[in-house]
Amino acid sequence: MGRDDHRNQPNRAWVRMPSERRLDLLDPTPFDWDDSDLALGLARTYRWGGHSAWPRPLSVAQHSLTVMHLRAAACKAVGVELAPLAALRELLHDAEEGLLGFDCVSPLKPFLGEGFRALTVRLENAVFLRYGLPHWTDKEHAAHKLADRQAAASEAVHVVGWSAGEVLHTLKITVPPLDDDPLHAVYGGTAWEPWAPPLAAERFLAELDRLKALSA
Repeated sequence: MGRDDHRNQPNRAWVRMPSERRLDLLDPTPFDWDDSDLALGLARTYRWGGHSAWPRPLSVAQHSLTVMHLRAAACKAVGVELAPLAALRELLHDAEEGLLGFDCVSPLKPFLGEGFRALTVRLENAVFLRYGLPHWTDKEHAAHKLADRQAAASEAVHVVGWSAGEVLHTLKITVPPLDDDPLHAVYGGTAWEPWAPPLAAERFLAELDRLKALSA
C-alpha cells in the first residue's frame, strides 16, 4: 500500500504545523515539518508531567540543550571534541516528543503498549532521516543515556523539588544530580529556572541551525 493509499484509510492522526505543513503522526515523513515547528513543539512540550517547583514547567527543548552540553563536557573532559553531527543527534534525541506534543513519564511507557512504541519509532526514524543522523552505536548510546540520566537527576532536584535521596531511592536514578546548571554558563539568567516557551524555542532553533551548518 502506498503512502497516499494509506492516508485514505480511517486510521490517521493529522497535525497542522504553524508553518502550515501537515504531519500524519501515524505515517510521518521527513518533509512534514520545518525546523521552527520542531523548536516550538519541543518548547511547548513539558517534562515531568508538567510539574515544577518554579512558576513554569521545564520544556523538552531546554532539556535537550542540557543533554547536548553535558555530552560535550564529558567529551572535553577526556580530551576530545563532540563532533557536530554527534552533538546534533544529542540535541534531537527527544525530537519526536515535540512532533507528538507529549513527553510520557518513563515508567508509564510500557502501559501505553506496542502501538505507542511503534508510533514513536516511526517519528524517530523520520527525524533521523531528515537530519541525516547516524544510528547510535552501543558505546555512543550508553554515553548518551548517562548524560540523559544526569540531566534527569538534576532536573528532579532543582526543577521539580525531589531530594537527592528521593531521586536515588524513589525515582531509582543512580546518577547523582549536578550542583551547577550547564546552561547557566552559556545563557546566563537564573540557574535551573525553566525558560518561557518562546525563549526555549529561540535558543533550541539557534543551536539546531548552528549544528546543521557545521554538519553540512
